[in-house]
Amino acid sequence: MSVHRPKNIGVLTSGGDAQGMNAAVRAVVRTALDRDTDVYAIYEGYNGMVNGGASICKMTWDSVGGILHKGGTIIGTARSVEFRERAGRLQAARNLLEHDIDSLVIIGGDGSLTGANTFRQEWSGLLEELVETGQVSREMADRHPNLTIAGLVGSIDNDMFGTDMTIGADTALQRITEAIDAISSTAASHQRSFVVEVMGRHCGYLALMSSLATGADWVLIPESPPDVDNWEEKMCEILQSGREAGRRDTIVVVAEGARDRNGNPITSDYVKQVLEERLGEDTRVTILGHVQRGGAPSAFDRYMSTLLGYAAVDEIVSGRSNGEAFLIGMQNNQITRSPLMECVEKTRAVAKSITAHNYDEAMDLRGSSFKEAFRTLRTFVRALPHEPPSGQKPLRLAVINAGGPAPGMNTATRAAVRLGLDKGHIMLGIRNGFRGMIDGEIEEMHWMSVAGWTVSGGSELGTNRKIPHGRDFYAMARQIEQWDIQGLLMIGGWSGYQTAYELLRERENFSAFNIPIICLPASINNNLPGSDVSIGADTALNSIVEAVDKIKQSAVASRRCFVVEVMGRHCGYLSLMSGLATGAERVYLPEEGVTLREMQADLEYMLRGFRSGKRLGLIIRNEAVNPVYTTSFMSALFEEEGGDLFDVRQAILGHMQQGGSPTSFDRIQGTRLASKCIDFLIEEAHNDPPGAAFIGLQGGRVAISNLEDMPRMMDYANSRPKRQWWLDLRVIAKVMAQPAPHADLDNH
Repeated sequence: MSVHRPKNIGVLTSGGDAQGMNAAVRAVVRTALDRDTDVYAIYEGYNGMVNGGASICKMTWDSVGGILHKGGTIIGTARSVEFRERAGRLQAARNLLEHDIDSLVIIGGDGSLTGANTFRQEWSGLLEELVETGQVSREMADRHPNLTIAGLVGSIDNDMFGTDMTIGADTALQRITEAIDAISSTAASHQRSFVVEVMGRHCGYLALMSSLATGADWVLIPESPPDVDNWEEKMCEILQSGREAGRRDTIVVVAEGARDRNGNPITSDYVKQVLEERLGEDTRVTILGHVQRGGAPSAFDRYMSTLLGYAAVDEIVSGRSNGEAFLIGMQNNQITRSPLMECVEKTRAVAKSITAHNYDEAMDLRGSSFKEAFRTLRTFVRALPHEPPSGQKPLRLAVINAGGPAPGMNTATRAAVRLGLDKGHIMLGIRNGFRGMIDGEIEEMHWMSVAGWTVSGGSELGTNRKIPHGRDFYAMARQIEQWDIQGLLMIGGWSGYQTAYELLRERENFSAFNIPIICLPASINNNLPGSDVSIGADTALNSIVEAVDKIKQSAVASRRCFVVEVMGRHCGYLSLMSGLATGAERVYLPEEGVTLREMQADLEYMLRGFRSGKRLGLIIRNEAVNPVYTTSFMSALFEEEGGDLFDVRQAILGHMQQGGSPTSFDRIQGTRLASKCIDFLIEEAHNDPPGAAFIGLQGGRVAISNLEDMPRMMDYANSRPKRQWWLDLRVIAKVMAQPAPHADLDNH
């Protein structure tokens, strides 16, 4: 079969809006222009396609400048009654042909994508009718024999097969998490109960994950209704036990599609009534509604949507998918291509299972991670842990934080302590890192010892970068023997990993170190082996993006260039990903370095841009990119050469990147990894010799690596892994930020 190169590309957003849609539109437009392909925005979704005229507009490089941080969709969205009828689709086909469009990138939910596939299937018949009625020429129809559909899923519900995350879901989850955090503080002040209703008609993702991220006390989701008829009594019993154990507030999260085993809806008002009547609690209802859809997209939604838009155009212009309908998604941290309707059918199968009261099947269809999160949450909502199994000898497992503070450390520590206790083991907390271990700052942890730790940043246990040496190992061995520690979980960064490896090497000298050891990655630098992303990096990235958004607003008003310095040490993860998420023109990475010649070229680009009317320049620089060409040096250089054209300011974001409440992603993944770590320690405690390992997310899955393999995986000179997956994204970042071809430069 010959490869047919598509003509022009149309892009539209349809259905409910979702944060990140603008980033996807921007990526589609700029990637198409980079590939010498014209691209048209179709305004107001399928309505615009049917109406034609000014609703179908040719895009330039500058058309999508300055939209990354905006919520909603700048090209509009609407539900079209006309497009559901064949006459409307006939008119839509005619309007597309007028602009030589035979490929569409459609950003929407399953209904929007199903409509697109119907349009594609009818395409040849529609063209024949247009030819027969004289509305288009035979030559025109022959030039466009097929319609190619690339679908990107824009849905805050995260309810679509073919992608692990849908556009907007991460931002919506963060909105909910922030709202529940705020509600929890006022609820605790007054010892009140709150029922929080979140979106999710057929999908409990937002309800489940926000409950896990916030430490909510109960959750009701469509896929797994309460497993007893008198669920109200069971819920109230557990919530009352929680109050007796010391909780000052009660948070119940309800998905809008929640129901009981018989299919009867469970509304937030009904849950409120139950709590007031059975527990006599002062209860309030908060329905978050469309606040979940609104506002600026998260860093993840910005860069993921950029990658998806880039991949969709790449697939189209290659000609490989001529006349096909496919979905571009992200699975296991990789961009994937799947048959569109296969994904839609599997998505709808979940709703059918729920309607048929086949809830086990619905949970199976959601996948193992969803089911695992639900099981973990059922443990956390308990007022107290299960009684230990009779005859089980409890292990004494210790948790330590080491390295620089990272948001999510406390969440992971809380999860480890409570999961360990629930399995019948004794949990010990080591304060102030390995320095505290040397000094014997160790205490037994209980269920309520970690209450409220989910939301707090920093490290409640305390942490530092102390790496033991010499006589320190003898002191640590004595503390392990004195406290009878039988397993060690280290949650932290590079210095913690180094120390864990040294403990492994010292086993031949100190028998006390013959205990299972596992490292959980927690570092904003994302420079640890065996994991695509460390706990804390997502929070730091969002802090950078929020700060840069504010910086850009101030810069636009006065023709200014900003040089922003971010952390990362010798790892450029934060630099590159924040550059993708903020639209920086240039990102300086330690992996690439920087030369004076490169800075001169960047300066020339800036000068040309500002002479052409540009008002904003943004450069992101890693703190360790070059010891001579510092942020101050770069700022002074650009300021001097910029003359009267533009001012230059520097912004060193500093330790604000390490602080703040962890994002929902860092909370959820910290909990997920901590659960696996406790399982590892329990299993390895009975082996001789016991295992020593580090855990991480690799390709979206949890992976455990042997600690002995750490030296071959690390670039010790630069304290970063030898293989860094995100470096492959440099090509996309450069396409998005390059000078506008044949156009005046604008804010990217």
